[in-house]
Amino acid sequence: MSLTSHSRRCLLQNLGCQLLFVRNISKMKKRKLLHEEDELPVLKFKTPRPEDRRIYAWGLAETGALGVHKNIKKHKSTESLFVQHPTRIQFAEQFDVTYLACGFGFTLYTVKQDKLGASLFGTGINTDSQLGFQQNKYRHTLERITYPVPIEIKHPVTSENVIFEKCAAGRAHSLLLSNQGEVFTLGNNSYGQCARPIVKDEDYLGSSVVNFIPKLAGEAIRDVVCGQDHSFFITKSGRVFACGWAADGQTGLEHYKITHQPTEVRGDIKGENIVKISCRSDCNLALNDKGEVFGWGNSEYGQFALDEQQQLNVPRYLEITKGLSKIVDIATTGTSCLILNENGDVFTWGYGLLGFGPNVLHEPLPKQLPPTLFGRNQYSPNNTVVAVRGGLYHAAALDAEGSVYTWGRNKYACLGLGHEKDQYFPFKAVVNCKVVDIQLGADHSMALGKAYLS
Repeated sequence: MSLTSHSRRCLLQNLGCQLLFVRNISKMKKRKLLHEEDELPVLKFKTPRPEDRRIYAWGLAETGALGVHKNIKKHKSTESLFVQHPTRIQFAEQFDVTYLACGFGFTLYTVKQDKLGASLFGTGINTDSQLGFQQNKYRHTLERITYPVPIEIKHPVTSENVIFEKCAAGRAHSLLLSNQGEVFTLGNNSYGQCARPIVKDEDYLGSSVVNFIPKLAGEAIRDVVCGQDHSFFITKSGRVFACGWAADGQTGLEHYKITHQPTEVRGDIKGENIVKISCRSDCNLALNDKGEVFGWGNSEYGQFALDEQQQLNVPRYLEITKGLSKIVDIATTGTSCLILNENGDVFTWGYGLLGFGPNVLHEPLPKQLPPTLFGRNQYSPNNTVVAVRGGLYHAAALDAEGSVYTWGRNKYACLGLGHEKDQYFPFKAVVNCKVVDIQLGADHSMALGKAYLS
């Protein structure tokens, strides 16, 4: 017996309903079984660990110094690429970053690593080989690097990869401190800032030259600091050695000549245990273990309260900082100075946007910034500043809760406030982590922090 088309459709629909019924019954049985045996699937998510680190970057992105590829905007007038909000970079998810340094258009990172792998990475401008000898797969020299790459340096004695624990970045040179208290220098040496003899007409692009400094005056080196075109080395006992450009007396060697040989800096810091030196351009501040502050270099903006002398070529104790309690941190910008005392109070002086508003562009003496600008009030009386930093045109402070406050010239949104306008008072930047350190360059900023834990 043949079926009509209508009968065939009815039969197929009936069979489809039966199959759907059977499937539903099967699913119900499986659900009942899971419910009875408590075998529901458990979803697992990776939670932050106390040792995890985060890196956030903002400012000029065109150089590659930020190492980010998102949230990039284009400046309306200059057409330059920049990032105006603190943006997390993925590099810290792969490596345990311990320290970072911001130069003029490039960034250096040290990471925890054994002798089998690189412990130093860099990104940004590499026109002077300040990030080492870098080539692509076609053996073309890389003048700009947009994401951190390893900088592998072999020890001249052991031939093993050097383990670095700290780094410093200048305008076009880098100082690298190993875990053995030895220093390696890279990049431009036009003024002897890499602590090696100057070679006339030396081509720094694609250079593989690395200078090695094992000790100074028989001592291991404890810290390294880059000025714009000069360098400082602090030994284990707190002695300071300098080399490089000295047109403004910034080497502190009592002359204005170029020096390539690291030479001990004397003056008022002779015999002192110097624990920190700060220099972003050509004005230097030094701090000893007793909390006293010394200065030398460019003083044309009144940084050292000198009458008419605009250059100071020998360290001098700064009487203007006396009586402000023990100083625990120092910082310089291109035109101003900052100090932090043991009470968490921030003082600033010099020239520029000092944090006192648009009408105050010069302060000859250290003047305290109101603590309320850094979140200290009746509701948070114990929230104090723990560190201060200086860029070329801007400044930053870090408080005990891991919050960052920035102010100054907002060149390429280097303040991280979500806009390009200058900031006349310290203002909190939104960084989505507890910041443990912040470094400022000429037109970019980097924050190293750890994840918030529940």
